[in-house]
Amino acid sequence: MRVIIKRLEVGPFAANCYIVGDRAGGKGMIIDPGDEADKISGMARKLELDIKHIVLTHGHIDHVGALANVKEATGAAIAVHHDDEATLKDRTLSILLGIPYHTLPAIDRLLEDGDVISVGGLSFTVIHTPGHTPGGICLLGEGVVFTGDTLFQYGIGRGDFPGGSYEQLIKSIKSRLMILEDDIKVYPGHGSETTIGAERRGNPFLI
Repeated sequence: MRVIIKRLEVGPFAANCYIVGDRAGGKGMIIDPGDEADKISGMARKLELDIKHIVLTHGHIDHVGALANVKEATGAAIAVHHDDEATLKDRTLSILLGIPYHTLPAIDRLLEDGDVISVGGLSFTVIHTPGHTPGGICLLGEGVVFTGDTLFQYGIGRGDFPGGSYEQLIKSIKSRLMILEDDIKVYPGHGSETTIGAERRGNPFLI
């Protein structure tokens, strides 16, 4: 299989960090480096991937806490949707969750809906799915979708954090994700993998 996908649970809230790579070319990206920078960077080295991108599905602290150290270790470009620039700077959730806030490095690329992120010969399209945060995104490509805290296995993200909206979240999921093919594999921001078909049939928030 050409696509490398390695899931790491990091931090006190067991956020999923993904290392994605092109086996053929040895290029890679890291999605949501939430904590435990050494663990993340070490796995990237073990997989022998040259990390070119660090992509944030959203700006909450449990998904970006290791950003500065992973950036320093890899030299990769940081990308986030432009509507979550403010989320990255908001310390409210850090206070609510009791997670120390650290100053984050500069963003290299502000994403828009429909942008494509290339990883070697692989391509992933940005799907803007606001609701959990204003600039929440999913990444679709190579038969999978990384959904951050938008969609979980038989669950959805919260809509009651600052900048969130439950109604907008449901609309995003139904209009942007539930239109995808049943066999698309879902890699969420917390918890286990699932598929679009399984969530269409069994997610209690969507039925």
